[in-house]
Amino acid sequence: MEFLGVPLFDQDLYNMIFRFAFNFFFISVIIRTLYYKWTRRTEYVFTFYMVSIVIFFLCFTLQNFTLDLGIALGLFAIFGIIRYRTLTIEIKEMTYLFVVIGTSVINALSNKNMSYAELLTANLAIVGGIYLIEKYVLSKGRVEQRVVTYNHLENLKPENYQSLVEDLKEKTGLDITEVSVLKTDYANGVTTLTIYYRVHAINA
Repeated sequence: MEFLGVPLFDQDLYNMIFRFAFNFFFISVIIRTLYYKWTRRTEYVFTFYMVSIVIFFLCFTLQNFTLDLGIALGLFAIFGIIRYRTLTIEIKEMTYLFVVIGTSVINALSNKNMSYAELLTANLAIVGGIYLIEKYVLSKGRVEQRVVTYNHLENLKPENYQSLVEDLKEKTGLDITEVSVLKTDYANGVTTLTIYYRVHAINA
């Protein structure tokens, strides 16, 4: 049955539903079980999920069309210029975003030339790689950085450096190892600092 020349139902619907559920399961493992477990940061969870869902359906839909070289290059150009301009995304979050996109593309575009066993192995390899690196490499002595604003300018004096570190430790709850000044606004009485801190393993 068709409506305006378009089929109302297609057998590919079952394939799409299965592949979406398959992809959503592994994306959830990556985002919720791995990323959130090690970072405890929620601000990117929504972004990761939505990017994965949109990329999956976009790639799955494009399987049904024959794209010429110009359209294909145009799509890659669009993806290439997408940036989050409101804030600087840290390298780790960008890496997880790339993993989410790559996993969704693999799950959406795999065809009959790739068995479900191979697809499962690819997803398990990605998840396993993240887990091993996070648990056995990054969790030991890992140091990360964060940019913060600070309004106690008296502590910026060289002789008050230790007081600055202790004050920031108390305010942030982080195990701070080093602090550097990016810029200072004396008119408004605030300064922008880069703090470096140790990340300890988190038991879920």
